[in-house]
Amino acid sequence: MISELVVDVQPKEISIAILEDKKLVEFQKEAQDESFSVGNIYVGKVKKLMPALNAAFVDVGYKKDAFLHYLDLGIQFDSFLKFQEFANKKKKIAQLQKMKLMPDIKKEGRISDTLKVGQEILVQIAKEPISTKGPRLTAEISFAGRFLILIPLTDRVSVSQKIKSREERARLRQLLQSIKPKNFGVIVRTNAEGKRVAELDAELKVLVKRWEDNITKMLKAKAPSIIFEETARTVAILRDIFNPSFEQIHINNKDVFKQVTEYISLIAPTRKKVVKLYNGAQPIFDNFGITKQVKSLFGKTVTFKNGAYLIIEHTEALHVIDVNSGNRNKSNLGQEDSAFGVNVAAADEIARQLRLRDMGGIIVIDFIDMSENEHRNKLLTHMQEFMSKDRARHKILPLSRFGLMQITRQRVRPEMEIATSEDCPTCLGRGKIKSSILFTDTLESKIEYLVKNLEVKKFSLHIHPYVAAYVQQGLFSLGRKWRKKYNVPGLKIIPNQNLGFLQYEFYDTEKNEIDLKDGIEMK
Repeated sequence: MISELVVDVQPKEISIAILEDKKLVEFQKEAQDESFSVGNIYVGKVKKLMPALNAAFVDVGYKKDAFLHYLDLGIQFDSFLKFQEFANKKKKIAQLQKMKLMPDIKKEGRISDTLKVGQEILVQIAKEPISTKGPRLTAEISFAGRFLILIPLTDRVSVSQKIKSREERARLRQLLQSIKPKNFGVIVRTNAEGKRVAELDAELKVLVKRWEDNITKMLKAKAPSIIFEETARTVAILRDIFNPSFEQIHINNKDVFKQVTEYISLIAPTRKKVVKLYNGAQPIFDNFGITKQVKSLFGKTVTFKNGAYLIIEHTEALHVIDVNSGNRNKSNLGQEDSAFGVNVAAADEIARQLRLRDMGGIIVIDFIDMSENEHRNKLLTHMQEFMSKDRARHKILPLSRFGLMQITRQRVRPEMEIATSEDCPTCLGRGKIKSSILFTDTLESKIEYLVKNLEVKKFSLHIHPYVAAYVQQGLFSLGRKWRKKYNVPGLKIIPNQNLGFLQYEFYDTEKNEIDLKDGIEMK
């Protein structure tokens, strides 16, 4: 399997796509000014205690107060309070190795006995704001690396359950116990399997240094304020998924390209050449066939094999997926075998959709009915195999008597929703058809305005692929006439699949969109 990562950086948002054998399997889109991210650490102020929920609402600077449950305080919360109290009194940070840890807090304790309104505490974002809810917090601070997760103020060492070998798990646990500093806990990630002590020790030192560098900010901070900000989204994804199967990493922005190159040089110096800066004229997602896949995969109906399709619907409580055979017809197979074949193919596509849309919570799947227990058991095995690549924690239950499969999947950030409908290509959603045959005249007037009024000589025109084909057809095409008439030999006409039939955009040589609000408006 060949894996590729494609990053599209735009002025207002950044989109990241992961391809496996050219198939889109993960897609994330975030605003450039997004300030809340899982892993960020804040000094927050307790605003309200909710004894009935055994939780508190904490102000971390978001428009909605964040939610902190008693069980998310962490068993070493008293040690954190002691650490903060010492820092506030002495105006310096205590060395964790010299501290005596407090006893674990009681699992059945009450939030009202532990916190008070107005109290300042150190918290970390555990889940992004979702819908009308604020972020979810944890007071068990951690710093994630590629192989390890560092947890201050505890001495526990845990090893990922995904490492199946008992000998390897014992080796890693013993190794980390011998090299970790006192009063620092460690979670060993799946990527650490087979790694040498030198690699793990080097990352451990980096994570301890990150704690020491950032925790000093706590002395100067006034709630609510940020103490530590997670790495850029692209780097964070690479940290979790980078492996030798990555053939290429394509990025269309110099700054992000530099960040990723530096990170790859740090964790895998021999692989830094896989990072490529994309300079093509065509939009990067169009070039790698991602735009078409996004348009076809995020709708309510998703076709997957031989006419079979899924219906995906989202309610407030859960996601529902219905499997349909469509017009699929195999005369050499009976009803049972045909249903099993469709269900296995559907399971593969559903596993892909869960990753792609980042669907979380409860997912109920209505497979096509099968009567043989062997097929039902095989379908469960296939589903577990297909979802083994999913980094989110999940649990899959066997098929019920009614042919329903239930899955719970970790929800960390809001589900990815992409609009797959488009405005009418002629009226652009206005409900009127007017002057569409004069569209090329409109484009020419814009070009004339750019050249004569704004004195721009080098620019590119992005238009719908159908219009681009029309403008550039023939030896004496419209595009060629415009270049000659307005003396702009550098004019590039770029087909852009994201644009409607009568939409257009102009970009300068630095790929910044040219504002034509003061120009001639399209009639």
